[in-house]
Amino acid sequence: MAVDEEGTVAGTADIHPNHPGPGSHVANAGFIVDPRRRREGIGRALAEHVIEQARLDGYLAMQFNAVVETNAPAVRLWQELGFRILATVPEAFLHPAHGYVGLHIMHRKL
Repeated sequence: MAVDEEGTVAGTADIHPNHPGPGSHVANAGFIVDPRRRREGIGRALAEHVIEQARLDGYLAMQFNAVVETNAPAVRLWQELGFRILATVPEAFLHPAHGYVGLHIMHRKL
């Protein structure tokens, strides 16, 4: 959780297995950043923390199953942190402004 100097939650993240059982060595994570706090580095700080925590927790890799292809800041951040796009599921997300767009599956070893 990212908390600012006033004690307000600016963002949060959680780590969990991407799949249970035989796939539980691959991490997945969810993120929420207060939209009023975007462009302050909170997402990057949470992402870096989650990657390190996943490594410490014994995960061997991390995978995201649904990164919206039109979310250029998120795609760029994940690529800068070592993730690569394995595939894009076409028209899997109904974007309010762009209509049906693809979802990237992104992965990196830890």
